Amino acid sequence: MTKADIVEDISEKTGLNKKEAFVVVDLMIENIKKALSEGDKIELRGFGSFKVKKRNQRKARNPRTGETVDVPAKLVPFFKVSKALKDKVNFIS
Repeated sequence: MTKADIVEDISEKTGLNKKEAFVVVDLMIENIKKALSEGDKIELRGFGSFKVKKRNQRKARNPRTGETVDVPAKLVPFFKVSKALKDKVNFIS
């Protein structure tokens, strides 16, 4: 499913035109990005939660040369699935 598919589905179910539905979807995505960039946690009940985790510095190997490389510490977005979503996905399969 793509962003356009989500916009179309919201448009059909709410009666909004596609342009208005696109604005709604885009604002939601932008709010999630903004909150994560500010270090906030986002919790969507029944879906999951987004947060930022810190990955520590580590050593890695270049597979081509075998040379050891330092990978610096960094912040990464992380999504944790809710139990309700896990159950829904496992019910389908």
